[in-house]
Amino acid sequence: MPYLIAVSLLWAFSFGMIKVGLSDLDSTAVAMVRLTFALIVFLPFFRPRQTPRVAATRFMAIGAVQFGLMYAFYIAAFRYLQAYEVAMFTIFTPIYVVLFDGALERRLDRRALGAAALALVGAGILKWRSGISDAGLVGFFLMQGSNLCFAVGQIAYQRTRRRWHKLTDAALFGWLYLGAIAAAGIISLAITDWTTFRPSREQWGALVYLGVLASGLGFFGWNVGATKVNAGTLAVFNNLKIPLAVGVALLAFGESADLLRLSLSLALMLIALYLTERQPGSV
Repeated sequence: MPYLIAVSLLWAFSFGMIKVGLSDLDSTAVAMVRLTFALIVFLPFFRPRQTPRVAATRFMAIGAVQFGLMYAFYIAAFRYLQAYEVAMFTIFTPIYVVLFDGALERRLDRRALGAAALALVGAGILKWRSGISDAGLVGFFLMQGSNLCFAVGQIAYQRTRRRWHKLTDAALFGWLYLGAIAAAGIISLAITDWTTFRPSREQWGALVYLGVLASGLGFFGWNVGATKVNAGTLAVFNNLKIPLAVGVALLAFGESADLLRLSLSLALMLIALYLTERQPGSV
């Protein structure tokens, strides 16, 4: 759990940065730049000759889905949604995590599903607002595509990592980012007008922060953490960043927050973690 807690806190500081500083830039270009910075972080640990070809291929495929396609959907959604709406529509990820894991196991863990549902409700208490425009509906479906890609990637890495346990996570992560860049690059070749991609100095600063820390170290820590917990716990942590982000905004940046809702949200998250850490049942 320490990895997931640390990354959740890191990501809690990142909400709103894309909307404030990067929403006017092409989404696929932003994804490419972030992923490139993330890859650079892991190049010193990259050992391609020590990685079996089948392992390299699988981890590249995981990276293509979890990071490449996820980013393309996620950043594109900011063109249709406010920052709070993006955060709001991420709350369905825990359900996707449990359902995908259940599909692979060919059984559904009721306790994990219940914990994921509690995590959804806990996040919804803080973030859900009624009403959605036609443009917002487009953003909603883009976010569900992003959520699904991220959920599938987490479980796929968790399972695939077990087979090649002798290789270090740092050595393997370069393959994930290569796959992610390949996926984002194919999309970028088709739709990105790079001649209009001219970030300001402040935007480059945001891209470096998001690429090196939020993406590079953040996704690394998240996937390493995913290998150390069960699917139910992983599902809950996918939403824990939401009340943490509200808490960070309250304590670090002096923003206002509904303390009752925040307390109730955190309480539901803790109950969800308690449920999923107990012996699971199945149907």
